[in-house]
Amino acid sequence: MSIPIDSLPAENRQRLREKFETLPTNQHTGGWDDLWQQEFTPWDRKGPSLALKDAITGHPEVFGGPVKSEGGERKRAFVPGCGRGYDVLLLSSLGYNTYGLDASQTAVETARKYKTAHEDDEVYAPHDATIGRGEAKFIFSDFFKDDFFSETNGGKFDVIFDYTFLCALPPELRQDWTKRMSELLAPDGKLVCLEWPLGKDPKEGGPPHGLTSSLYEALFSRPGEKVRYNESGVVEPDQGIEKNDDSLVRVAHYRPERTHEAGKTSDYISIWKHWKS
Repeated sequence: MSIPIDSLPAENRQRLREKFETLPTNQHTGGWDDLWQQEFTPWDRKGPSLALKDAITGHPEVFGGPVKSEGGERKRAFVPGCGRGYDVLLLSSLGYNTYGLDASQTAVETARKYKTAHEDDEVYAPHDATIGRGEAKFIFSDFFKDDFFSETNGGKFDVIFDYTFLCALPPELRQDWTKRMSELLAPDGKLVCLEWPLGKDPKEGGPPHGLTSSLYEALFSRPGEKVRYNESGVVEPDQGIEKNDDSLVRVAHYRPERTHEAGKTSDYISIWKHWKS
C-alpha cells in the first residue's frame, strides 16, 4: 500500500504550481527552461535509477540483450524528459544506443556537460565488458513532434523509460502521451515506467501531478483516448474501454528493491509491451 507523499518541500511545490498554473498548455516547455536557467531543479535525483537497471538486468526473459541477434546491431533506448541525463548514461552502460530528449535547451546543455564530466564514473561502467557501452546522445526537441527522428535514426525504440515525465505534463496531455509512447515503441519493444508520485492526492495539482497505477492501466488500454475521473480526481475503474491497435499491456508490476529516496515507500515499476506482439 502506498502512502501519501510528495518529496518536494512545500515551498518548492508552491513555486512549481505558481510557475505553471497560469501557463497555457502549449507554453509549458518554456516554463521548464526558465527553471533550468534559474538552476531551480528540485526534482533532480542526483543519480541514475537503480530500479531501471534492476528491471532490465533482472528480467532477461523480457528484455533479451542489448544487441540484436541478427547482424549484431545495438538496440535503441529512449528517455523523454531526460533532464541531466543520468538514465541515458545508465542505459548506455547497459549496452543500448540511447537518446535523451528534453524540451529545455538548458537541460540538454547541462546533460551534455554532465556526460563529459561523469561518463567514466563507476556507476556508468559498462555492465558487460564484452558488449561495451552504447551511444549516449542528448537532443533538444518536442516529444510530440517528429523533428528529432533525424538525430535518432528513426522513431522506434526497443526500450523507453518514463520517470518524472508523465507527472510533469498537464493532465489534459495524458492521452497524447500514451498515444505517442505507443507510436515510439518498437513492435517488440518494452516501456518501463517508474511510477511516481503514487499516493499524492490528484486534487493537489502539480507538477508533479499525483498518479495511480490504475491510471497507467486505463491510459494504456486505449492510447489517445481520454479517461474519466471521479470527483476526487482519481481515474474511474471499469470504464469498459476496449483495446485498439495501439494498446499496451502490462507484463510486470512490482515494488523495486532499489529506487530513489523520494519513492522508497511508494514506487512501483511497470513494464509494458504492445498487446498484439
